[in-house]
Amino acid sequence: MKQINFYIYSIALGLFFLGCKGAKVVQSNETLDPKMSVKQIVKKYNKSQSEFTTLQGRLKVEYTQGNRSETHTVTLRIEHDKTIWVNAFLNMVRIKITPDRVRFYNKLDNSYFDGDYALISDFFGTDLQFKNLQNLLLGEAIFDIKPKEFEKKLHPNSYTIAPKRQNDLFDLLYLINPSYFKLDAQLLSQSLEQNVLKVQYRSYQNVEGLVLPEQMAITSTNPNEQTTLNLNIKSVSLDQPLRFPFTIPKGFKAIELK
Repeated sequence: MKQINFYIYSIALGLFFLGCKGAKVVQSNETLDPKMSVKQIVKKYNKSQSEFTTLQGRLKVEYTQGNRSETHTVTLRIEHDKTIWVNAFLNMVRIKITPDRVRFYNKLDNSYFDGDYALISDFFGTDLQFKNLQNLLLGEAIFDIKPKEFEKKLHPNSYTIAPKRQNDLFDLLYLINPSYFKLDAQLLSQSLEQNVLKVQYRSYQNVEGLVLPEQMAITSTNPNEQTTLNLNIKSVSLDQPLRFPFTIPKGFKAIELK
């Protein structure tokens, strides 16, 4: 399962960091307006959401779990709302996620997976679909924010909001930057299972007019272990024609999930 866990991180989290040559780091220089309502905050947040057709980038992924640490360079392609595609380890591992399927293969051990979102949902401890993952990668809320259902929390640097009534399965917390209204962080926790997923967006940059994550850190904690993923930008291009090839090589063995 540790090997599968790394694939999932490459899929669902490696996409968070998007950068391009000549992109400018976005400065956070606004102070909080204590009079701003949740409705006003969410309105500005909605206007900040990224709109593009395709994205391609290269990422440096640093993965740590217990005493194990790995660093890899990953090629990422996204077709907005349709496909997330990752090619890693000199074409040795390839991943393709669409709204209805999760697929990957590994030439290092001649294995593959072709199935639904249960693999990712089990890993994160809650039901996730394509849109949730895409939002997470772009510095946007993993679940939709409905202003009437949220309230403000005290925080010195970010507009911090949380549901007035938390979900029965998990608690949510969103920290929204007062300058560009993308997320500074989001937290999903399950008290009963003692599972916590924390995503910190450490910096953003302006990529062809879009504000996209530049550096981020993801920490997943459960009673048995903690896994950390740091991502750093290599390069990115937007709205170019892209292909998303994926064919499971002959003779590979399906991964059986227990």
